[in-house]
Amino acid sequence: MKSAMRKTAGRIVAAAILGGAVLAGATPALAQEKLTVWFNKGFYPAEDIALNAVIERFKQKTGVTVELSLFGVEDIITKAVSAVEAKTPPDAAFGWTFDFRTAGKWAYEGKLEDLSDIITPNKDKFLAGVLDTAFLQGPGGKRAYYGMPIYQQTMHANYWKDMVEEAGFKETDIPKDWKGYWSFWCDKVQPALRAKGKRVYGIGHPSSVEASDTFFSFLSYVNAYDASPVDKDGKLLINDPKIKANMAAALKDYTDIVIKGCTPPGSLSWKDVDNNVAFHNKTTPMTHNATISLPGKHMDDMMNAKEQKDRDQAKINYYDLIRTTNWPAKPDGKPLPNLVSIKLAVAFADSPNKKRAKEFLAFLAQPENLIPYTEGSLGRWFPVTKEAAERPFWQEDQHRKNVYQQFVKQPTVPFQFVYNYKFTTVNAENVWGRAMSRVVQDKVSPEQAVDEMFARIKQLVEG
Repeated sequence: MKSAMRKTAGRIVAAAILGGAVLAGATPALAQEKLTVWFNKGFYPAEDIALNAVIERFKQKTGVTVELSLFGVEDIITKAVSAVEAKTPPDAAFGWTFDFRTAGKWAYEGKLEDLSDIITPNKDKFLAGVLDTAFLQGPGGKRAYYGMPIYQQTMHANYWKDMVEEAGFKETDIPKDWKGYWSFWCDKVQPALRAKGKRVYGIGHPSSVEASDTFFSFLSYVNAYDASPVDKDGKLLINDPKIKANMAAALKDYTDIVIKGCTPPGSLSWKDVDNNVAFHNKTTPMTHNATISLPGKHMDDMMNAKEQKDRDQAKINYYDLIRTTNWPAKPDGKPLPNLVSIKLAVAFADSPNKKRAKEFLAFLAQPENLIPYTEGSLGRWFPVTKEAAERPFWQEDQHRKNVYQQFVKQPTVPFQFVYNYKFTTVNAENVWGRAMSRVVQDKVSPEQAVDEMFARIKQLVEG
């Protein structure tokens, strides 16, 4: 009987998700019933406004009061980790770096609620590859859906069209091949602009231990060189000579840009926001970034700047001067698959109100709720469902059209932690940034830095 009741409850919740239906099975709230929810604070006001609207609708539907707390990127990680360890977590939470740093570990240790009864009946509604990141190893290694995909991101290249032209080039002059592409910005655009008296650097190139942008960008280089140190079964490949050589080549390419002075010196200590600042200040004509927040900032200014002249300039910047493009082809000439990160919301096993937490995540995932929340980011995050991806929003300008092509029409690949959750620890320590520091600041060879990096990865994954 209990098993049948659990199956029935699962079908009720599943019926609500993603189909736009009214939340079925939402039982009236008990007197003063509360749900504690922690979320990453939005990059733009529209995100938080959309989230508050979802919460208000959930309250009206269920009678449950939701106590929402918004945190910055680092704060939500710090607070959530502490709360989970103390067995006092919120009921549900969503953090932009949960997938990178904590979700896999939490799932394996039995800290998360299994959401399979919500997700499995609706697998065909998600875009290809999205659910890979949510399908995590639980206690004993058995996989299940321990995260609710909310939206996703990948790497883009943004450049200032007017700066390219000021340097004496046309957009069609930008090479498509790997070596030629990076050389164009460093060896052609930078010196041409400096000859005109501009103190600029060719590429905004995150290279610090502190920034998550560093490992997202560098792992795109690793992807380009087929140098992943773990296979799809979670087995380390660090003893493979080919993998070691490819990783050294990727590290050399990445650090050469720093060593030759093609990125601002401060990039060695950048936080995640600093590559954006350099781009907006036109200190760099090109910056690679894991969202389209670079043009998105100008869209936001276009709508919210106080002065009309600032709104007008933001409109010109967004529509005419800033470009969003793909990265170049891999060094072997083949297309570079897009490295994708799926942003996960979770419900905690030690939550005092797990049933309502899952109910809330199911409600959030309905199209009428999740679509406005995603689009409130002005294109910074891409949807996880087929329906949301095909909305006109993603065809409204060249920035969003390019993002759509990357996610829907081009191949994607997940991060290493999808195959082995202990790579979340590798990312949290940012061994990639530490290897860069060894090459750039300590002057060791890329090969030696890779040997040290692989030894540390072995300790973190197998120790």
